[in-house]
Amino acid sequence: MDQRITSGDEGLDRILGGGLPMNGINLIMGLPGSGKTILCQQFIFACASEKRPAIYLSTVSEPFEKILRYAQTLSFFDRAAIGRSVFYEDLGPTVAGGSGLTAVTEHIAALIKERRPGIIAIDSFKALAAFADDAQGFRRFLHELAALLTAFPATSFWIGEYGEDEARTAPEFAVADGIISLATERASERALRLIQVSKLRGSDFRSGRHTYRLSQDGITVFPRLADPLSEADYRLDEDRVSSGIAPLDTMLAEGYAPGSSTLVAGPSGAGKTLMGLHFIFSGAANGQPGVIASLQENPIQLQKVARGFGWSLDDEHVAVMYRSPNDVYIDEWVYQLLDLIETTGAKRVMIDSLSDLQYAAPDPVRFREFIYSLTQRLSRAGISPIMTSELPDLFHTGRLAEFGISHLSDNVILLHYLRADSRLLRTVTILKSRTSAHDPEIREFDITSKGIVLGDPIDGDHT
Repeated sequence: MDQRITSGDEGLDRILGGGLPMNGINLIMGLPGSGKTILCQQFIFACASEKRPAIYLSTVSEPFEKILRYAQTLSFFDRAAIGRSVFYEDLGPTVAGGSGLTAVTEHIAALIKERRPGIIAIDSFKALAAFADDAQGFRRFLHELAALLTAFPATSFWIGEYGEDEARTAPEFAVADGIISLATERASERALRLIQVSKLRGSDFRSGRHTYRLSQDGITVFPRLADPLSEADYRLDEDRVSSGIAPLDTMLAEGYAPGSSTLVAGPSGAGKTLMGLHFIFSGAANGQPGVIASLQENPIQLQKVARGFGWSLDDEHVAVMYRSPNDVYIDEWVYQLLDLIETTGAKRVMIDSLSDLQYAAPDPVRFREFIYSLTQRLSRAGISPIMTSELPDLFHTGRLAEFGISHLSDNVILLHYLRADSRLLRTVTILKSRTSAHDPEIREFDITSKGIVLGDPIDGDHT
């Protein structure tokens, strides 16, 4: 039977295929401050019992008192478990006693015989290498300890401040059954915490790098949203979905197809957010729930904008999710969005804007993968997203969106400015409407107290 132990975090357990396989040797690697000790203790307090207790062994680089002091600040730390199901032991005196690593193996063997543990953790395991006579001596210790731990039914954690280069050469990595790495990477002006499972012997797991956060509650992991290409059949309503702007519906062949994604691209002030609000509140007026996911205006600002056109965010069919663009993990954000969609039963979603999400993505490939997965997931559920994207140029458009996002959208609407003598005209063009005919003409529009009002097609005299 495939028995596993939980990490205490749902997201990490999903990456691990339901948790870590029991009775393996697992190496947790990462540079200082990445959360290795927190992760290990999270496993311990989630799984230890009086029948199968956990032993946490500190060595010379992580003093016993320091580990225990900081562990008490975590919400999952259970004082009642200490001395009953969780035992802390200091290997420092044994390591520094002059008897070498042989004494360490003997000490651990004695603890196993006395405690009969279900979990054994050594922090820091890497620090033990400094007490071997030579590389051959450390390898001998490594294999003797691995044989001891394998013979006894316990799950082991070896924690160390290893870098990526060491993972290719250090003998510990060949012995380990599971390898979990924690890292920090810069994305624009922010730092992303990334967790990756690079080895899990005898078990499947989710590949790639996933974001996580550290807090008083420990490690919270957000599995990378990366839906595979699905050939499964699913049925969508054939009725068209109104944009909330009657003339625009006509240009779109009577509105959007249900479950289709729409990209609204344009320069600042062109009316992108307003077009998204039309879409959401048009649905709300017909009893169809919608979600506004904003990284631009906060709820107070957004409420002011909505009221200027006769709408209100207090509408029972409209939910708002605002997040600051300065501290966004795209996978954390998307799971919060999907949870809100499920809770509200939303059929329309406005994302304002993709430009802010791009800055939060670690790389262009990851962002494209993310948008593909999100739009496909919404499409299968019959949910129609409208997404805004900022264009840098006021009058001339070289490209619609970074990283080929326009290719992933079913409908593409371009908002632009044209010069007309001493005036600037706002214009709209339907560049793309997948699976249906559309009017490709450039039309002028005005922003009034009633929202967007479309005018006649533009003649060729404007620039």
